[in-house]
Amino acid sequence: MKVAVKLFAVVSGICLLLSCDGNPLAYQKDAHGRGQAKIYFEESFKPLFETSIYTFEGLYPKADIVPEYCTEEAAITAFFKNETKTICITRDFTEEEKARLSKSNVEVRSDKIAEDAVVLIVHPDNQDTTMTVDKLKRILTGKDTLWNTSKSKINVVFDNVNSANFQYLRNLADSKAIPKNIFAVKSNEEVIKYVKENRNAIGVIGANWISDEDDETVLEFLKGIKVVAIAASENSEYFQPYQAYIHTKEYPLTRDLWMINKGSRSGLNTGFVLFMKGEKGQLIIQKSSLVPANTPVRLIQVKTE
Repeated sequence: MKVAVKLFAVVSGICLLLSCDGNPLAYQKDAHGRGQAKIYFEESFKPLFETSIYTFEGLYPKADIVPEYCTEEAAITAFFKNETKTICITRDFTEEEKARLSKSNVEVRSDKIAEDAVVLIVHPDNQDTTMTVDKLKRILTGKDTLWNTSKSKINVVFDNVNSANFQYLRNLADSKAIPKNIFAVKSNEEVIKYVKENRNAIGVIGANWISDEDDETVLEFLKGIKVVAIAASENSEYFQPYQAYIHTKEYPLTRDLWMINKGSRSGLNTGFVLFMKGEKGQLIIQKSSLVPANTPVRLIQVKTE
């Protein structure tokens, strides 16, 4: 009897070791807080996820999140090519994209984790620090090419023609044509650098790059730029992309953050998504001055007499 029990234990152990697609010890390597996962993030959210990954790996020392910061288009392409199981972009998949995925019989889960904004920045010497959505549309379609105050030519700079920032404003303007005074660099950081060095430029970046004023890097970025206040129309109030105004949509250029995941429900990819959806991840989002999707935002109205 003892021999039979020992034999059963050995066989059970071997079965466990060879589980998870026949990969020895795979069940030990991949769990919510253990293993390695390569995740693609839209580059607009790099500051947020650098902090989030650092915190997550501090809580789970056996976890290794390998980030790939790229354009939204590159992240989606990588997902469909099975180069990654998890991406963070500014939208959920379209019905057409979901139909393509349903054919693979793989469970894909989409979770909104935050609300964000597209931000316009200008050189400190630029006196045109307010803009309506209509004015922005005219600039993006080449109908308005001069600054109101200086009468100099407006140059619009984006991070990348395949980025979420560029696609957002191109959809806003409902235009596929790109005027000659609109061009791309390589990253949000390079957009900020360009605006600091060019008085006639208007830069387009994600709010996350300048939202966390407890971050020394953010404070350094803010030293050489001004953030443009946006109004929905000529008769509307102008708003800066502060957390409260993103939440209420009074700042017009808002968008969402989505994590799309097809990783195992028990694996590290899912563990990181759950972390971002959970209390700790949502607090990091809130501290970054973005709007957490799953944590109430407290709005305080201050009246001056």
